[in-house]
Amino acid sequence: MAERIEVSREIAASPEAVYAAISDVTRMGEWSQECYACDWHDGVTGPAVGATFDGHNRNGEHRWTTQGKVVEADPGRAFTFECSMFDVHYSTWGYRIEPTATGSRVTEWNEDLRPESALELSKQISGIDDRTERNRQTISGTLERLAAALE
Repeated sequence: MAERIEVSREIAASPEAVYAAISDVTRMGEWSQECYACDWHDGVTGPAVGATFDGHNRNGEHRWTTQGKVVEADPGRAFTFECSMFDVHYSTWGYRIEPTATGSRVTEWNEDLRPESALELSKQISGIDDRTERNRQTISGTLERLAAALE
């Protein structure tokens, strides 16, 4: 499938403050509408390339857990992780942070890598018919809540 979406927002906070917030996946539930909690795997204490975590998600009565793996951890600039389920890497999520005169321009992006054969199972697990539109909406909400927390 490999569909990519991006949403950007200005946030009146330093790139370092933005990075500290988004790379602490244990705080994801504060920003995300769908991912309500994340837990680093045993022995992992923070964001570093190769670090892994579980992401706990919900949509109404639907609940599911994914496994995340940090693939980019560049303080003040970028944070990216792969999401897997049933040992299949099905999406990549990332944040780019650029300094501005008043703080940061934050771009959250998602690349949907689900094969056609997995779309129906994905809908059953999440209860979401149009994943692209859902991600576009939830990314906007995530960036709004992140801004509200940091400004």
